Amino acid sequence: MGRCAIPLAPADSEGGARCVMLARMAAITHIEPMLTDEQPGTEQIKILRAMSGEERLEVAERLYWSARKMRAAGVRPQHPDWPETRVQADVRRIFSNARS
Repeated sequence: MGRCAIPLAPADSEGGARCVMLARMAAITHIEPMLTDEQPGTEQIKILRAMSGEERLEVAERLYWSARKMRAAGVRPQHPDWPETRVQADVRRIFSNARS
């Protein structure tokens, strides 16, 4: 591996600088700890581990569409004069700009 532009520690025994990629550092800054009540319980973990990959993807897709429906339900009272097409366009905009 080549030398890092920004060394974070003195050179190691092979003479190369130990460093962390900037992209990793940026990703770490966006990690937020889960609240205690958001932590999955042991039973929930057991159920999720027993699911196939396909089943987990189906669950994730249902959660995604549920979140979009909830967001649309939140937009409607804020903009009661908007037609449904405008509400859905705003929900698309919100979700396309969302970060995880």
